[in-house]
Order: sequence, then structure tokens, then C-alpha cells
Amino acid sequence: MARTALVTGGSRGIGAAISKALKAEGYTVAATYAGNDEAAAAFTAETGIQTYKWDVADYDASKAGIEKVEAELGPIDVVVANAGITRDAPFHKMTPDQWKQVIDTNLTGVFNTVHPVWPGMRERGFGRIVVISSINGQKGQFGQVNYAATKAGDLGIVKSLAQEGAAKGITANAVCPGYIATEMVMAVPEKVRDMIIGNIPAGRLGEPEEIARCVTFLASDDASFINGSTISANGAQFFV
Repeated sequence: MARTALVTGGSRGIGAAISKALKAEGYTVAATYAGNDEAAAAFTAETGIQTYKWDVADYDASKAGIEKVEAELGPIDVVVANAGITRDAPFHKMTPDQWKQVIDTNLTGVFNTVHPVWPGMRERGFGRIVVISSINGQKGQFGQVNYAATKAGDLGIVKSLAQEGAAKGITANAVCPGYIATEMVMAVPEKVRDMIIGNIPAGRLGEPEEIARCVTFLASDDASFINGSTISANGAQFFV
């Protein structure tokens, strides 16, 4: 019987690549999205992967959405907490709302996604949690105090969940992508993109599929002894 995987923010960008890669590995995949109905419908039409709409910042909505996924697809064995937003501003100009929006989605959203599935994973004696953090959660970034704080906090979640879940067959790991050739990055002016690439020793942006391969490995049985770890996929731009 195929295992079921939930990928938040799973219909676009890195999340879409993860959803596709997991499906290719034989998982039954549910991809969540926050608001772009048209993109979600196109993604389902292209891939056959079911999409579900809810705001990961809302615990009750997340719990209800997860219950619907499990009723339709079966118990969730793999969670990929990928959903995230940016509300960038220099700290002296950052508003409380910009801070709160990012905290609620990128940090509390991980709690809201994992917490409802955790008891079932413990009961079944198996689970895989993969959180998509960021290079900027490791090194910080100008104009991203809110974002960097959440992504650093995500690493703390992973390390703690790993210790709590290990005896129950649950692993929790993180992937920290560097700069990846997503729609958002490719939309920046070419001069800015060239400057970004100039800071990457590999001399190029990463591809979403490269992040997806990290995730499929961490979700696999082959990674059962890897727990509380972080894979840095950044082309040698930053070392921890």
C-alpha cells in the first residue's frame, strides 16, 4: 500500500517539484495551497496530484484540511512543511504586521501542519517530517529579520521533534535551499540575478528538482537513521 505524503505549498515552485518527485517514487500525494485556485487546478490537471486549499497559519483550518486528506487518501505518513511567505523590509521599517504574517505562516504554520498528524504517526510507529528551511535561516539576511527568524526557528523544531519521535519510528529533518531558479527568483532583474549567482561558488542557481531529491531521500526508508539533521543545498555558498 502506497504511503501518503502531504506537501504544504505543494502546487508551485519548490513545493511542486517535491510533490512530483514524491509521486514518482510511488507516494500518494496531497498538495496544499493558500489562494491561487487557477494555478492549483492547472497543477492537478498536469500531474493528477490532488490539491487542497487552506491557510497553514490557521490551526483549525489545517486540522480540518488534514482530516479531509486522511479521509480521502489515508493516514499521512510523510509531511513536507514547505509553505512560506516573505514580507521583506529593513528592520527599522518593518511593521508588526509584516513580522506577524511571516511568523504565523513560516513558523507557526509548521506547528499547525505537524501537530495534527503527530499522534497518528506515534501510534503507527512510522513518520517522516521534512521542513523546508533556508540558507537565510542559517546565516541571516539583510531585510529579512522576520523570515530568517522563522527559518532558524524551523531548525529548532526539527531538532526537538527528532528527539521526541525517534523511539516511535519518526524522523524529522530539514533542507536549507540556497538560491533556487523558481518563478520568484527568475523574476528579479537580470543584474540582481547575476549578482546573486556571483556569490554562489557553483556559479549557478539551484534547480527545484535538486531540492526535491533531498526530500525524497529523507522521506525514504534509506534515511531511517538520519534524524534531526539539516541538508544544506546551496552550491557551496554557506557552510554551517
